[in-house]
Amino acid sequence: MTDDIGYQALFEAAKRGVMKEALKVAASPAGLPGNHHFYISFRTKAPGVQIAEQLLTRFPEDMTIVIQHQFWDLEVHDHHFEIVLQFSGVPQHLHIPYAAVTRFLDPSVDFAMEIPPAHMHTAETLDISDTPAAAEPAQTVAEESDDAEPSRPASDGTVVSIDAFRRK
Repeated sequence: MTDDIGYQALFEAAKRGVMKEALKVAASPAGLPGNHHFYISFRTKAPGVQIAEQLLTRFPEDMTIVIQHQFWDLEVHDHHFEIVLQFSGVPQHLHIPYAAVTRFLDPSVDFAMEIPPAHMHTAETLDISDTPAAAEPAQTVAEESDDAEPSRPASDGTVVSIDAFRRK
């Protein structure tokens, strides 16, 4: 049977819309409410991604950023967002198209979405009942302190739980 309507593409666009609206809340003058914070994974070599060369060298395929306490100049546009985060104490401007995003999590409320790359149209579902152990990329960048260093990828390709990044 042929899907002439393109439900999968519509569903993926809706997921990106949810992420965009959540980013608008973070970009508002009030900022993120309560304990909300975001982990956003994206493909670093996707069309339109603009990050510093040294970040691209450290994260040649995928990167996860954390939007929580220390972020600046978050701008939410129709097809991308821009943000300034610190990496090893150095502010870096990131330009990330929504089409490059592969995962969006807000662990404060056990919310997670897998978003297939924009060119893929396969059905994917993420069971968020186990979100603290939900799939988290091995390469994660913490932005909470000036001395934040990204975790290095596990050599066996294992998935890292976000519990390691939660404050207790």
